[in-house]
Amino acid sequence: MATSPINAQSNLFKEGVVAVENPTAVAKPEPRGDVGPGSLAEGLARIKRNLPTSTGPLVALLVLVVALTILSDTFLTLTNIFNIGQQVAVLAVCALGGTAVIILGGIDLSVGAVLGLSGAVVGYLYVQTGVPMVVAVLAGLVVGTTAGLVNGLMITYGRLPAFIATLAMMSVARGLALVLLQGKPLSGYPDSFRNLATYYLGGWIPSSVLIGAALFALGMVYFRWRPSGRALYAVGANYEVARLSGLPVHRLTMSVYAMAGLLAGVGGVLTTARLSSAQPTAGTGLELDVIAAVVIGGASLAGGYGSLLGTVVGVAIIGVLRNGLNLLNVSSFWQSVVIGSVIAVAVLAENLRRGRGKEST
Repeated sequence: MATSPINAQSNLFKEGVVAVENPTAVAKPEPRGDVGPGSLAEGLARIKRNLPTSTGPLVALLVLVVALTILSDTFLTLTNIFNIGQQVAVLAVCALGGTAVIILGGIDLSVGAVLGLSGAVVGYLYVQTGVPMVVAVLAGLVVGTTAGLVNGLMITYGRLPAFIATLAMMSVARGLALVLLQGKPLSGYPDSFRNLATYYLGGWIPSSVLIGAALFALGMVYFRWRPSGRALYAVGANYEVARLSGLPVHRLTMSVYAMAGLLAGVGGVLTTARLSSAQPTAGTGLELDVIAAVVIGGASLAGGYGSLLGTVVGVAIIGVLRNGLNLLNVSSFWQSVVIGSVIAVAVLAENLRRGRGKEST
């Protein structure tokens, strides 16, 4: 008798961490309930292993904030904190989709180019053709979603590796943005559109930060309570086992990439609103920042592991680093060196933590 998808999911993962069954493994005896005098170290090790994946990055963020507060008098002020929030709002929105893609076991190199194409579509339709602003914005979101859906189709039915499919889309989307705007910025937007990213609620909180926070709240609800959100961990941990268990792996893959494209479209709209200009090169290099934020937050590029809370911390680390280095008048060239080093250290630390966890089990 075939196993139902719901029962398969419950066997595939527990508490958000997938555990693929090994039929040849010998069952380990259950630990006894009594606590011996030498079990304190084991208990502490068990607590450390059970900490959320975002604990390490969060500690690193706190240390970074303390250090920059000591080094710069203007860092820990409300104005600067909200300035950091506005600077990373677009990155946070795109990293939301990037988290789902990486948990699924994929990669998306086209997010920056799709962002630029969506912004170009908004600018071209409103400024050049005179369509209403709402229609132009919706068209930009549709273009982003379509680009993501094409990525998903190439990966699932075209059987292209995610790296190749999204690399091709990156080139196509960037080229279309350049063609559409003829390689030049396009400006001339109403105040109501610019307020999407530049309006300050209460004079303090940027509207782009509120939009990013609302999207992340919806994402957390999806990952925590929607069956398809939980199923992403199973697919990322072992695609073939998930497929044989009855999970709709093709539909999940296409949905995740389409959602990543939609969120890149949202990022394109916010970028165009903030700059009050559609830039054909907008989003260049953003895909690397998205991957960095997700990986710093504790996600595994192999799939099946990660969290939105960790991504929030990863985005915050990148934003705080760049802002703090700017306040300290550090060259932009050295900023790239520092951020790259932070990514490497974060991944090494997470691998070390997991390796120790496996050795002690």
